Amino acid sequence: MKKQLSTFVAVLAMAFCLNTPVMAQNDEAAQAAVEAKAEGRVLNDADSITDAMADSLDTALEDLAEQQDSALVAPVEHGGLHKSLKTKFIEGNAGFMSLVALALIIGLAFCIERLIYLSLAEIKTRKFLGEIDEKIQKGDIEGAKDLSRNTRGPVASICYQGLMRADEDMDEIERSVEAYGSVQAAKLDKGCSWITLFIAIAPSLGFLGTVIGMVMAFDQIQSAGDISPTIVAAGMKVALITTIFGIIAAVILQVFYNYILTKIERLTSEMEDAAVTLFDALGKYKMKKG
Repeated sequence: MKKQLSTFVAVLAMAFCLNTPVMAQNDEAAQAAVEAKAEGRVLNDADSITDAMADSLDTALEDLAEQQDSALVAPVEHGGLHKSLKTKFIEGNAGFMSLVALALIIGLAFCIERLIYLSLAEIKTRKFLGEIDEKIQKGDIEGAKDLSRNTRGPVASICYQGLMRADEDMDEIERSVEAYGSVQAAKLDKGCSWITLFIAIAPSLGFLGTVIGMVMAFDQIQSAGDISPTIVAAGMKVALITTIFGIIAAVILQVFYNYILTKIERLTSEMEDAAVTLFDALGKYKMKKG
């Protein structure tokens, strides 16, 4: 019995000795698994951060590319518009489009000439007439003549014409001023008839191109023997483009012409005021003198 008990104790001792390394190995394996899991979690977090940074960088690069594209839009559109106008000009039958452009250029030349002439003819009328009246009331007719002679414009010319006949009767002075005023008014209107001519010519040339475009369309239909939208479109395109450019040229010239008429009317009104002021001043001068 004692022998069996000692044998059982020896077996338990051997089993404990064998289990101790296994348990140690299991603990080490568990700890390694925990560490590996922690390292995996860190790696996953690092990958997430890296992916987020990559996404942010891609978004920033896309925004920068969009800004650069938007900055380049304006020059591209400007060049495209110029090219489009050139293309439409050529498509509208270059012969008739050149005539429309020539009418516009010549009409604008007359408009610019009139604007320069009328601008130079404008003076400070109230101040000038006040000085003329002051000199006449002082009896300084020669001083008034010198002032009128050295001042540009039709207002000063009318005053000088009246002062040249200051010693004559008032009826003679009035007839002289009225006749000379008609001459000055004709000078103001000089060249305006040419502007109206080109205002009428520009759309007329456009309409002529329209008719020719329609004829071209019917010729193409006759040659093809079929009414196809493609065939008709070419002639209709020429017709519409020439009409559009002709109307645009006429509108531009009409705007300048109306502005010129406004300046002419203002100068004509100032000439009439100058004549009335001169008559009153000379009448007072003659009453004092005589």
